[in-house]
Amino acid sequence: MRGDYSPFGLALDGLPIIGVVALAALVAALLRWPYAAVFFLLCTAFCVQFFRDPERVVPDGPGLAVSPADGRVVRLGRAPDPLTGEMKDVVCIFMNVFNVHVNRVPVAGTIQRIEYFPGKFVNADLDKASTDNERNVVVIADQEGRSFTVVQIAGLIARRIVCRAKPGDAFSRGERFGMIKFGSRVDVYLPHGYHQAVTMDQTVVAGQTVIAQKRP
Repeated sequence: MRGDYSPFGLALDGLPIIGVVALAALVAALLRWPYAAVFFLLCTAFCVQFFRDPERVVPDGPGLAVSPADGRVVRLGRAPDPLTGEMKDVVCIFMNVFNVHVNRVPVAGTIQRIEYFPGKFVNADLDKASTDNERNVVVIADQEGRSFTVVQIAGLIARRIVCRAKPGDAFSRGERFGMIKFGSRVDVYLPHGYHQAVTMDQTVVAGQTVIAQKRP
């Protein structure tokens, strides 16, 4: 996923899963197990749609932060940064199983810090998921040195967070950096000087929808 490479419009992490399920469908068909073959064929179709990774048109212009995930805005307001405890504006995005689950960086910048926290797997739509669930915290410093904190949060049925970024890596705005498998949430804590540019329940698109803007 690092390097913005997406073969066949699918996430790299999904290819082994798609291959295994498709092979199971083929074997079941060759053994003339029709119900099993149909079941695994449907599973293959689901995995293909889940791991799709379409290209996105990333907006140009200074002072913009784009959504790190496809989904629905489930929380806006202020909350303590999970690493520093500093109160910041936050945008929380819930991804259901039908959304694209590839995550993208909101701004051009350099990865400063990554921290992983084990936890529970409660519904990611709930506020307590931000503090109780398994999560991965990525801090990105933009070109002016402002720090954005992006939190990948595992959901009710998600069991693996993928992060391809490493401290010191430089990213372009909207570039892929990871994904969360099978239902999840991403929270973005904004630095001072940026304001939220979305509304509650708004549908957002990773790498494309502007979720925050720099104050004039």
